[in-house]
Amino acid sequence: ETTRDGARMTLRLAIDYSARDTLARAAARTQSPDADALGRSLSEILDPGYELCDVDLLVRTSGEQRLSDFLLWECAYAELYFTRRQWPDFTRRDLETALAAYHNRDRRFGRLPELAELAS
Repeated sequence: ETTRDGARMTLRLAIDYSARDTLARAAARTQSPDADALGRSLSEILDPGYELCDVDLLVRTSGEQRLSDFLLWECAYAELYFTRRQWPDFTRRDLETALAAYHNRDRRFGRLPELAELAS
């Protein structure tokens, strides 16, 4: 109730979802090999009218250290945070720890460190 009108974050639940399947379907629909066209096709498949957004931070609980076919396109430049904590037990303090780790990272989006500094 408190956050129902919020617009600063996007929460996406992916139930019985396969990023590989979605990417394959989007590629089959796309006439152009352009990354933007593929991104638009993905968006149309996942949620018409919804613009895909890049993931900034992906928190993986339960000690697993893999994406498991989850948001492969959107996580291309995501910072990954792994914790052994199980999802139902993940607390506000755990989130604060993950966010602190995120804020201490040097985000270069695939660029070499010296080139990233020039782009800043």
